[in-house]
Amino acid sequence: MSNKITRREAIKQSSFALTALAVPLSLTAFTKFNSMTNSNKFDVIIIGGSYAGLSAAMALGRALRNVLIIDSGLPCNQQTPHSHNFITHDGEKPDAIAEKAKAQVLHYSTVTFLNDLVVSGEKIGNEFSITTQTGETFIARKLIFATGVKDIMPGIKGFSECWGISVIHCPYCHGYEVKSEKTGILANGNFAYHYAQLVSNLTKDLTIFTNGKAEFSAEQIAKFKQHNIPVIEKEIDFLKHENGNVQQIVFKDKSTFELKAIYCRPDFVQHCKIAEILGCELTEQGLIKVDMFQKTTVENVFACGDNASPMRSVANAVATGNIAGAIVNNGMTEEAF
Repeated sequence: MSNKITRREAIKQSSFALTALAVPLSLTAFTKFNSMTNSNKFDVIIIGGSYAGLSAAMALGRALRNVLIIDSGLPCNQQTPHSHNFITHDGEKPDAIAEKAKAQVLHYSTVTFLNDLVVSGEKIGNEFSITTQTGETFIARKLIFATGVKDIMPGIKGFSECWGISVIHCPYCHGYEVKSEKTGILANGNFAYHYAQLVSNLTKDLTIFTNGKAEFSAEQIAKFKQHNIPVIEKEIDFLKHENGNVQQIVFKDKSTFELKAIYCRPDFVQHCKIAEILGCELTEQGLIKVDMFQKTTVENVFACGDNASPMRSVANAVATGNIAGAIVNNGMTEEAF
């Protein structure tokens, strides 16, 4: 019997071995694509291999679809110590959930995982051509973008070090762990007001920091006073922290404010621009526009997870990924039947 293994088998073996060792995936872990012995054509290419992409791949793998997942290994929650509000995985480390999911998805023999970065894409006839950073090109009939978004850190020293640890964005994902603590909201206008509504249920020691002139209506200011929520307009210099755990806000006038947690919703951009290059429309928020079945405005292109929804959570990513995978498979069965 020949000892020669296929590219798919090599990729799977490398991925499982690295998962077992808990070592980050690297490009060198995968066998070089050989156009003479391996087909570069797939039923579906999923760009992004975190929760949404893996969820879509599982649905498709169970339907015997030939699937390629391409992932760059840079999830937006890579600094977050624990994930919450995802039933059966509450409190687990985000990378542990992803690695377990990856191992389960790669149990299905028609699914291949490649650690690489997609750099370009185009539509050729009824198919899509995707090229990666390593120069490999793959063809598929359907595309699923599960690429997430890239948060833009504000120009406040210490913010990025605390992001996902003590500077948090979601009361549902992280709020319980800092309940009753001295808490801040770093936001202005309607964002700050909405945060105040949500967070005031978790702590009564709450302060809003607008980092400049406040932009609230008279009604909003009255509500803050009613709930004893101060508004501080002083400009922030930096966040004093220890290993990402915020201790103080230090203002430009050298005054300080001690606290344990800060809610903030920084601006973001799409982590991958290929969907836009292919013609997918974005919403006013900058998200990929999809319908209830995760279909984008371009035929045979789908999007799921954080890149297409303001509800940034593991649970939502998994749910929308599952929908995308099922709808893609349903479309393929209708086309073939």
